[in-house]
Amino acid sequence: MAATKPAKKKQQADGPKKALIASNKKARHDYHIDDTLEAGIVLTGTEVKSLRDRGASLVDGFCFIEGGQMWMEGVHIAPYVKGTWTNHAARRKRKLLLHRVEIDKLAGKTREKGFTLVPLEMYFLGSHAKVVIALARGKKDWDKRQTLREKQDLREAQRAMRRRELV
Repeated sequence: MAATKPAKKKQQADGPKKALIASNKKARHDYHIDDTLEAGIVLTGTEVKSLRDRGASLVDGFCFIEGGQMWMEGVHIAPYVKGTWTNHAARRKRKLLLHRVEIDKLAGKTREKGFTLVPLEMYFLGSHAKVVIALARGKKDWDKRQTLREKQDLREAQRAMRRRELV
């Protein structure tokens, strides 16, 4: 009797998987997010290797438009541990890849008072590094306190509902 091989599972055709590198939770606390946009990043080899090791921080990052191109600055990508003299600067200015129409639209919005561009999260989509950029307005202190109060009230309500289910 011949031995049968187990059937192979079909691979999902969902496309490339997202692998989160870094997230900017502080931006969601400090800003009202109006619109988000995905952009590619121009990186050097050691930066990509460092990102694969999850060595990034978006906390102080911001984006701006200069000469018709989108740039991201203040984002910290740790130097690659095994890098040599070709290693990158940790907080250098990095070019973002967007279509001309998207850059023009964002340029018009950022000229309005109170709007800024902040990076929200960075991830790998397949083999490409991507960043989610948000068009955001700054929150006042009372807005921040109100948001925290709403989150706390929601958390307490969920706890109360769980206690009712257990009894």
